[in-house]
This record gives sequence, C-alpha cells and structure tokens, in this order.
Amino acid sequence: MTIKEIFDTMDYGPAPEGSAEALAWLADRGGIAGHFVNGKWGALRDDFPTNNPATGEKLAGVTKGTVEEVAEAVKAARKAQPAWAKSGHKRARTLYAIARLMQKHARLLAVMETLDNGKPIRESRDIDVPLAIRHFYHHAGFAQLMKDELPDREPLGVCGQIIPWNFPLLMLAWKIAPALAMGNTVVLKPAEYTPLTAMIFAEICDQAGVPPGVVNIVTGDGETGAGLVTADVDKIAFTGSTEVGRKIRDATAGSGKALSLELGGKSPYIVFEDADIDSAVEGLVDSIWFNQGQVCCAGSRLLVQEGIAERFYTKLKSRMDGLRIGDPLDKCIDVGAIVDPVQLAQITQMVSANTEGETYQTTAPAGCFYPPTLITGLSPASTLMQEEIFGPVLCATTFRTPSEAVEIANNTRYGLAASVWSENINLALDIAPKLAAGIVWINGTNMMDAAAGFGGVRESGFGREGGWEGLSGYTKPKGTPKQLKKIDAFTTEVGHPADPLDRTAKLYIGGKQARPDGGYSTPVYSPKGKLLGHVSKANRKDIRNAVEACNAAKGWSKTTGHLRAQILYYIAENLSARAEEFSSRLSAMTGYNSGADDVETSIRTLFTYAAWADKYDGQTHGVPIRGVALAMKEPVGNIGILCDDASPLTGLVNAMAPAIAMGNRCILIASEPFPLAATDFYQVLETSDVPAGVVNILTGSHGELAPTLASHMDIDSVWSFSSSDVSATIEKASAGNLKRTWVNNGKALTPDTHSWLQAATEVKNIWIPYGE
Repeated sequence: MTIKEIFDTMDYGPAPEGSAEALAWLADRGGIAGHFVNGKWGALRDDFPTNNPATGEKLAGVTKGTVEEVAEAVKAARKAQPAWAKSGHKRARTLYAIARLMQKHARLLAVMETLDNGKPIRESRDIDVPLAIRHFYHHAGFAQLMKDELPDREPLGVCGQIIPWNFPLLMLAWKIAPALAMGNTVVLKPAEYTPLTAMIFAEICDQAGVPPGVVNIVTGDGETGAGLVTADVDKIAFTGSTEVGRKIRDATAGSGKALSLELGGKSPYIVFEDADIDSAVEGLVDSIWFNQGQVCCAGSRLLVQEGIAERFYTKLKSRMDGLRIGDPLDKCIDVGAIVDPVQLAQITQMVSANTEGETYQTTAPAGCFYPPTLITGLSPASTLMQEEIFGPVLCATTFRTPSEAVEIANNTRYGLAASVWSENINLALDIAPKLAAGIVWINGTNMMDAAAGFGGVRESGFGREGGWEGLSGYTKPKGTPKQLKKIDAFTTEVGHPADPLDRTAKLYIGGKQARPDGGYSTPVYSPKGKLLGHVSKANRKDIRNAVEACNAAKGWSKTTGHLRAQILYYIAENLSARAEEFSSRLSAMTGYNSGADDVETSIRTLFTYAAWADKYDGQTHGVPIRGVALAMKEPVGNIGILCDDASPLTGLVNAMAPAIAMGNRCILIASEPFPLAATDFYQVLETSDVPAGVVNILTGSHGELAPTLASHMDIDSVWSFSSSDVSATIEKASAGNLKRTWVNNGKALTPDTHSWLQAATEVKNIWIPYGE
C-alpha cells in the first residue's frame, strides 16, 4: 500500500504482533495450564482445551481441579496466612516486586491475553496489563499503611477468588492485590476459557519471592469453582454472571463466609442534546465495542435526547462502518473475536429473536466473530433493553426530558455503571447522583483506576474493588466475638391484666400507630411473672405496609445532613425528657437493677450519629486523569433490621441512628423478648419531627419475619443482631434481589461507629474529566 493510497482510503495495512514467544512459553511448560499450589506446580492433566478464539486452534490443555485438589490449596493457604499477615512492610515489598516483574513481562502477558481471550492486542497491551500492574503498585502502598491507617482491622484469613474470562489478568489483579495487601492468602480459580495469564502470574509470584501457600491457583471449570465456594475459606470474591452470583449467595448462606459479588450490568449511555456529539460517538465506540462488548459495565443501552437522535444515529453508523474487525494480534484491529463459539451462539440467538426496532450491522469475517450491531427504536421494556447480551450489540431508545432519562436509565434490575454526556456541567452533576449505579462517568466511559472503587448495586452485586472502599471487604474487626444464646421472653402460668382496659401496643408504620394485619398479640411478662402488657404480632403484610411507607418517604434521602442531624438531636432531647420513664420500663422488663445506663447510652448514640450526619464525607480520589473521581457516600435505601434482643432500647437506637443519619428509611423489628421499650420509643418519634415512613417499628417473632424481610424485592439491605438463628435464612432469601446483608452468625457483634456508617452507605464514584 502506497502513501497516496493510505491517504485516499484511510485504510491501515496489517501490523501483526508476533506470538512465537508466547507459544514457546506454553510449549516449554508442557502445553498445559495446571495448578500452582504451595509454591509448586501440580500434576498436569489435559482434561479439556483452551482455544484461540480467533482461529479455533488449541492453545493448551487445562487441568480440571477436583474437590480434593481445591482442599489441598486451601490447606496450603491456611498454613501460610499467619506468617504472611505479620509484616505490612514485607507485604509491600513483595507486591512491589510483583508489579516490577509484571512490567518486565508486560509484552508476554499482553500477547498471551489476546491469544487466550480474543481481544485486540492494543487493548491488552495499552489497557489491561498497565492497569493490572497499577493495582499491585497501589496496593503495595496499602500494605505499608495498614498498621497505621487500619489499626483496628485484621485480615479475614483465606480468600477464595473466582474470576471471569473477559478480563483474565485484570480481574486477577483486582482480586489478589487487595487480599494480599491486607494480609490474607488466596486460592484463585481462573475462568475455564482463559487460564493462561494466571499461569504466567504464578511464575511471577515465584520470582518475586511470594512465600509458598500465599498465592495458590487452581484451574478448572464451574465444578471446580463450586468446590472452592464450599471449601474451608473465609471469603468468596466472585466476578461473573448474576445467575451464578445467586447460586453462590445461596451456597454460602449461614457459613459465616464474607462475600463480594461483581455481577452483570445493563448500563445506560445517556446523550443530551447539548453534548459534543462527535466525542459522544467516539466514547460509545469505547463503551460498547471495547473487548467486543464482553464487558459487564459496557454502555449497552443508548439513551439519546429526541432532538438529536437521527443526527446521532447517522454519525454513529458512519463510525461503525469504519471499525476494523479481524485478527486480534493485528495492532490495527478495533474489534477482535468472541471468546468462544458458545458465547457467539448466545449473542446470535438473542439478536435473531428480537422483532422490535431497526437493526443495523456491519460485517465480520468468518469464524468466532460478531459484527458491531445497533438496534434503534426499542422500548425501555424490550428484552434486549433489559437482558445482558454480553456482545457487541448496542440497543437504543430516545428520551425527551432529563427526568425521563433518569427514569429510563434506572428501569433495570442492574446498577453497575452509567455514562452521561453533556456540555452543561450543572445538568451532568444533577443527573449523576440520581442514577442507580456504582460508578458514573461524565463525558467519558470505562475509566478505571486502582484508587477508585468499582462495583454495583441491585443485581449487579455488592462490595467494591479498588480504593479505600475496596479494602473493607478483605478485613474484619480485631477480636473474637462471643457466641450468642437465644434469649427467651419471660413467661408465667398466671397473671391478670395490668389494666382492665386493653392497652395492646400497636405497630408503628408510616408515622402512625397501626393495628397488626393478623389481629394477634402476645403478652409480655416481667422476670417475676408480672404481666406488663401486650404487643402486636406483625406478619408479612405488615412488612409490606412498612415497605410502602418507606418508599413514600424517599424524600428523606434527599434531605441535607444538617436537617437529619437536627432531627436526631431532637429525638435525643425528647428521650432525655422521658429518661426516668424508660429506665423504669427497662428495669421492669429485663430485671436490670437500673435501665438508666441504657437510656444514657442511647442518648449518646443519637448525639454521635447526629454529629456524623453532616460529616461522613466522601473523597476525591487521585486518579491518573486530567480530572477527579468523586466518591460520594449515598444511602442504601430501605433497610430491614432485626434488633438486638438483649438490649431492647440501645439495640434499637444503635441500628436506627446511623441508618437514618445517612438518609436511609428503616423497618425495625424490635427485641423479641423485650419489645415494650420499642413501642414506648415510637411515642418519642411522634414528637420529634421524624417524617412519616422514615422509621417503622414492628414487633413479633424474628424467626417468622426474617424470611419476609430478606426476600422482599423492595428492601435493599437486611441487618440482623438477633439472638435467634436467622443468619442463614436471611442470606439465603436475599439471593432474590442480591441485597446487601449484615448478619451476626450467632455471635455478639459490637460494631464501631465507622462500621455502622459503612453499612448504612453505598459508595458511588463519579468521574469528572476537565479541561479543553
């Protein structure tokens, strides 16, 4: 091709990257990806192949890990963990050494990633590998700082980690770097399609002096992953499909294992009429056709303001026509191969089954390739607008107003990422906080960094990876909590009404006292058998009513921290005015010599979270762009809480105060054996200007109400400090909408202030580039 032809056609000639060194590396190691356990390579078995997606040729055999082999890896990790956790400085030096060696072998890693995954070499070389290296550098710093900055935290122990095939090396770094930095050891299972860069990484760990057993890699398929989920590990960190995430949530329920899930997405890409259209089109190429659309945070739902839709579509189609599809090892290629024929068939089937809108496709070579596709004219409820395709398919619709854009964007069960394009910064910053997503990019897309946490809400999972917010998932409070015993209510065979008039305490729903739907009540006795009164027995319909009241009070989340602080102070003031009455009630119910200490503790707690209401700030992350990443701390939403049985007043206030201080609405299930303090407390709420629906108080059986709380699709988180054995029930039932849970697993938890605040908030990272 002559220079003149290049200028006339704007075509690029081939610029192939050599694969000989990577293939030689495989051949030198027997052509098989196998286990790396306790610092040694295990037996190599060619149980199934991993193929080059672009050619279909076999790259290597893969050893399928058995349950016994997984157990051996966990055993090695368990043995190595105490010594690894001792010195943060030694961990920092080791992580730094890993980063340096990854830089040394960057070309080998990039080529192997492209061979195994099918993504263009430009992406592997310029994005995946440098960002993976960045994570180890960044977390080397966290290892050094842990002792000073996290003095009350300690490692979880052994972490089981399962990563997907779309970013094999990058996901490995996201998982392993923070775990090692905090003093944990790991057993990692790469995806069955893409295990090869994990093998290179294992050698790098050996060269970097990682002690045997600290990093263990077990290859295999879904059965191997299932074996790791049920193994004797302290945490499971999973990135993959929502369907598998549900199964893992179900399998780990009640085990006491920590869990983080980074799952699917159907991310909106919102273009307002004042946007720089050419920039938005180019950003869209990076958003949906990056890695062939096989990205959980891909901007797969295009929302264009109606006035510019046709112009935008025309420019987008023209840009699509210029995308180069073909050999991923060609440096001039924009779109590579789909990872496997199974995935290609799934994409093809979903698009072929669609009968709505207008489809525009470019062309693709034969083999495991799929052409960039645009489908316009879809309704927000269309299957392709709701279901994750995980391919180079862009689904589009239009909107008229900013409020409609937000409504359509949030009309999904996912909540991972979003992009907002507008030259009006006031509009962009107004829209970004309203989007149900863990990360929002303004006038940009797919920006990631180790300093800024990544993760979602709703059925996109829970937990964060990266940044300060990502570290909490790999640590726990120091100390060993005591085992709880079930606290039963006092009973008596005799007893007469405390008052000839019925004074059964009602429920508190939507700012009003409400009779229970079931119409039943239960007596409450003192330790000496004296009848103190009756309380209502709530059922699932009462929970339904409480959730509706919470939803009606969503405005509470938009109020200022200052206003929430004032109301918390007012609650404390009114409780203080009735301190003697509450003290007497607590003494009568529980047999304490005096309930005065509990009342005083509750007042202090209210003051503490009133103080934090306007001071629990987010952060500005130092990310390597010309701009900032704002980590905003937002309310979780509707929180269902089973209160501490042993402390009927402080247990309720301890949970309620941080929840509402951060802007959440809550449904409090009072202490089961000692509920009257809670029913007295709602009288305080009634006189403290708490908006209706912000706090709802139910009484009844924790065992009966817990499953309904956990399975309710409109409750966003469930906390349990109950002495009843409900932790497993809550975790299992929460798999429905993958809500966050915080349960005690039968232990007496004593969370510190920051743990409460962290549980009451979600972190949303908003990336804002600036400059011309």
